[in-house]
Order: sequence, then structure tokens, then C-alpha cells
Amino acid sequence: MKTPKKVDLANIPTPLEVIKYQNKKFLIKRDDLTGCELSGNKVRKLEYIIADAIKHKANMIFTCGGEQSNHARSTTIAAKKFGLPVKLFLWGSDKRISSGNHFLNKIYGAEIMYLNKSEYEKVNDIMQYQREKMLRKNLNAYVIPEGGSTSNGVFGYFTFITELMKQVDLNKIKGIVTAAGSGGTSAGMLAAISYFNLKVQVIAVNVLYSKEIITKKILMLAEALNLEYDLNTRIKSENLVVLDGYSEEGYKSITKDKIKVIRNFAEETGILFDPAYTGKAFVAYNENYLSKNLGMKYIFVHSGGLFGLFGREKEYLG
Repeated sequence: MKTPKKVDLANIPTPLEVIKYQNKKFLIKRDDLTGCELSGNKVRKLEYIIADAIKHKANMIFTCGGEQSNHARSTTIAAKKFGLPVKLFLWGSDKRISSGNHFLNKIYGAEIMYLNKSEYEKVNDIMQYQREKMLRKNLNAYVIPEGGSTSNGVFGYFTFITELMKQVDLNKIKGIVTAAGSGGTSAGMLAAISYFNLKVQVIAVNVLYSKEIITKKILMLAEALNLEYDLNTRIKSENLVVLDGYSEEGYKSITKDKIKVIRNFAEETGILFDPAYTGKAFVAYNENYLSKNLGMKYIFVHSGGLFGLFGREKEYLG
């Protein structure tokens, strides 16, 4: 197996904690604690992506996401740590008063191009066109796709499994539950579970795409990692479980009943979930596993997203 080069960005290993909610104990992996401004799951991916950008002598970083994208914010800050300017292609519009991740992108000096929903569907083509314009000026833009979901990026969640193996006996664990947007986090885990021949399920709570699309994305990324780094393994597609129907209100929205669960959880545990990813994923985890007293067999991954809360005060406190 080959190992890609990385830079040091994340505060790892993150804790694996046993906590109690509604008198039921469960395991939670605190990847919200990978850093402060650089908190969340994206940082593990960016350790490998930024190293690759430096290797390719990038003059600028391009990436994309929603206007409250955790990945876009993490990329901006990570790139700035290495003196690289950033251009973001965001689904949304400029605001007179910015909040959350959008606010931080502006504070850290990212250049931003705003796209409507139909334009964002072609965001990869738009980024490539902008990259070609820079190349004509002898400038090299390094393009990072949505969520940092590249073969080198998802390697960050291959090593997540090796980290977890030092914290718990995974032969006693039935599944690991995480939110799935672009699918990279789940893909890295699935590749590692396949490589180490573990019987653990990777349970992806779908928050953005259709079940068919996110399943395909995860399997393709896991296979790309397998080929890129000579894992020489069979990706265990049967170990992937996609939980659908927990984001029917749309990626940018969240229902009042989900907010109620998030608030109750925060009051009981002192841990807060965001509206796009972890809040929806925990509702799924609670309904499917924790409510059935399976919390010590199924690990919940808190993948961060705290900054996405800001600007949602009326929804969370209403």
C-alpha cells in the first residue's frame, strides 16, 4: 500500500467518548474537535489535498459548495496557512451581513463567485473554465471538488479507521454512522474497512443527493482510493448502508422536529449539532440505533459544522 504525503492541520486523534442521551449510552467520535476555525471532518481530507496542491506548485486553490459550506471554509483557512489564495464557487448569493462559514470566508479573504442552483449544477465545468483562463496567464489553479472528495482527500478517512482501531475493538462494533454530503468521509472508511477485512457497516445518512447518486459516489471514491494507493483489495459494497429520507426538506433547510431533537441533545449533553449534516444524521442514528439500545455497537461520528449554526438563530430558538 502506498501512502500519500500530508501536511499537519488536524488535532488528532480525536476523542471517542461514551455519553448518555435519554438514559441510553452510546459511542460518539468527536471529529468536531479536529480544531477551532479548522474544526470538522474536512480537515482530515485537507491534510492530504493541500500537500498535493503544494506538490503541484499551485498558485491558487479553487473549490465549491453552498454558501455555508464547511468544506469551503476549511479550505480557505487551510490554504491561507500555506500562503495560497483561494477562490470559492458558492451556491447562494452575497449578503449585506454575512454569518457562519460565509462570514469566515470573507474574514480570511477568499475571492467568491456566487452561482444560482442551475449554474451550480455545472460548477465543475465553471471551475475548469476559470482554471484554463489562469493557465493562459501561466498561473496554476488547483481544483478541489465538492467536499474535498478526491482519492487523496478521502485517504484522511482511511487513516480515521486506523486511528479508531487504537481506541476500540472494531470486531465488537457493528457499524459507524456519519452524515454523507459528497460521500468522501464514508468512502475513506469503506476502503479501510475493506482493506482490514472488518465486518463493520459504514452507515451513510444521505443529506444532499438521491440515494442512487450518493451510493454511486461513495463506491466510486472508495474504488479510486483502492486503485490510487495500491490497496489491492475488494471494496465491500455490501458493508455500505445508505439511510435515506432524513433530508427531504432539502440540504439548506431543517424541520422543527429535527431542531427539537438537536436542542434536547444539547441541553442533556453539552454537544451541539449543525442543521445541514450532523443534526440530520443524529436524528437517523437516534431512530435506527440509539432508540433500540444499540449505541455501544454503533458509533456516531460528529463531523462538525458548528459555524453553520450562526445565522439560524430564529430557527433554533423559535
